[in-house]
Amino acid sequence: MARVNLNTLPISTGKKARLHRILYEHGPGNGTALLLPIDHGLEHGPIDFLDNPDALNPEWELRLAKEAGYSGIVFQIGIAEKYMRDFAGEVPLILKLNGRTNVPSEEYALSPLNATVEDAVRLGADAVGYTLYVGSPLQADDLAQFRRVRSDCDRYAMPLIVWAYPRGKAIEEKGGRDSLYAIDYAARAAAELGADMVKVNVPKFEDARMGQLPKPYSNMRMSMTDAIAKVVQSASGVPVLISGGSKLGDEDLLNRARASLESGACGLIFGRNIFQRPYPQALEISRRIAEMMRQTKSEGTAF
Repeated sequence: MARVNLNTLPISTGKKARLHRILYEHGPGNGTALLLPIDHGLEHGPIDFLDNPDALNPEWELRLAKEAGYSGIVFQIGIAEKYMRDFAGEVPLILKLNGRTNVPSEEYALSPLNATVEDAVRLGADAVGYTLYVGSPLQADDLAQFRRVRSDCDRYAMPLIVWAYPRGKAIEEKGGRDSLYAIDYAARAAAELGADMVKVNVPKFEDARMGQLPKPYSNMRMSMTDAIAKVVQSASGVPVLISGGSKLGDEDLLNRARASLESGACGLIFGRNIFQRPYPQALEISRRIAEMMRQTKSEGTAF
């Protein structure tokens, strides 16, 4: 596990102060992050809450984040404004600045802004999240939008976490959004563009699609641990968070967490794998993951 050393991370004093709350004062601590993202109501719709209708109430997730000891919670602005008030200072907020529904095709993916960095400051957020669709035909608009957000983050000393998501027609033609090629590229792009932290999915190797990948990725086959390590390396010093994706069984989820930490990721950002479980189960698995993060041997302060 690579722990974030704020003394060596090349960011402003204000960003360090906010990241200190996420990485050291809350959650597992010791320079690691365990985040609970709850932006699925916009991105996927109520369908993600059918397995556990109780989780439709954001107070359910906030109570879980506080009791289980999460490093922070991710909300869109409407939910943050209505529900963070009673948990201010107790659960760090990461305000998601953009989002889209999954009703239109992702062939021309773009995630428009619906909040500002000023909103994040007003709400007492410790970081903001931005979804960047690497490879989309609309990436010129995306990159221009991102530049404005990055500039505001520098102005207000707000850490910028990039959801680095490969999307679009060209990505699908080159092996798909979950390939090592696509995720590796997305992580590097986020680092190149100024992310303070980057969120990525776990790469997959689909035999039927390997021939579509650009060389030498078309010949690369490796374990989950090695694939994540490759992505972490491509991020070139930008701390990496690994996503949980669709709901997994307990052991599969714990294996994903373990592989991520052993590969050099600084943390985990698990949503559906947590809130689609009943509260007692969500609390138990969250505590097991947090304890794993505390006990996993550090590979040094690479960041």
